[in-house]
Amino acid sequence: MKEKMCNIALALSMVAVVSWSAAAADEDLQAESKQAIANFKKTDSTLETFFANSAGYAVFPDVGKGGFVVGGARGKGIVFQNDKVIGRATMTQASIGAQVGGQTFAQVIFFETPAALNDFKAGKFEMSADVSAVAAAEGASKSAKYKQGVAVFTLPKKGLMAQASVGGQKFKFEPVNLEPTGRETPK
Repeated sequence: MKEKMCNIALALSMVAVVSWSAAAADEDLQAESKQAIANFKKTDSTLETFFANSAGYAVFPDVGKGGFVVGGARGKGIVFQNDKVIGRATMTQASIGAQVGGQTFAQVIFFETPAALNDFKAGKFEMSADVSAVAAAEGASKSAKYKQGVAVFTLPKKGLMAQASVGGQKFKFEPVNLEPTGRETPK
C-alpha cells in the first residue's frame, strides 16, 4: 500500500512538473511574440495600421529555416484577435528547389477578414506559392496589400538564405481559454 501511494505521489508530481514547464514555455512564447510585435513596429511604424485594422494576426517570433536544395522551416507563434491571445500556432514548411543557407526570422501574418482568420483557426489555411512576404522596413507597409485575405511581413534576425518565400507554409492552430487570473490554459 505504501509503495502504491509513493507511485501515485511520484506520478502526480511528474504531471505537475510537466504542466508547470508547459505553462512557462507558453509564457516565454507570449513574451517573445510581444517583443516581436514591438520590433516590427519599431522597424516600420506604419505597420500599426495593420495591427489596428486586421481581423486578427499570428506572430511567429522565431522561425528557423534552412536548406540545401531540399529545405524546411518551423516556428511556433501566438494568434491574436482584437489584441487578445486566442491561441497558439505552429508553422511548418518544406521546399525543394534553388536554395542554400539558413536563417532565423520573425513573421507576422495579418488576416484581412474574420473569414480569413476562421479559415486559419479551422486548419483550412496554407500559404499559396503566389503569396510573398514583405520585409519589414520603415514605410514598407504603406504599399503592402492583402492577397488572398492575408498580408505577411518578415523581420530577419540571423543568417542568410538565397530563397526566402513563404509559399507552402502550413499551420496548426490550438485555441486557448483564459482563466479568471488572466493566465491561459489549453482548450
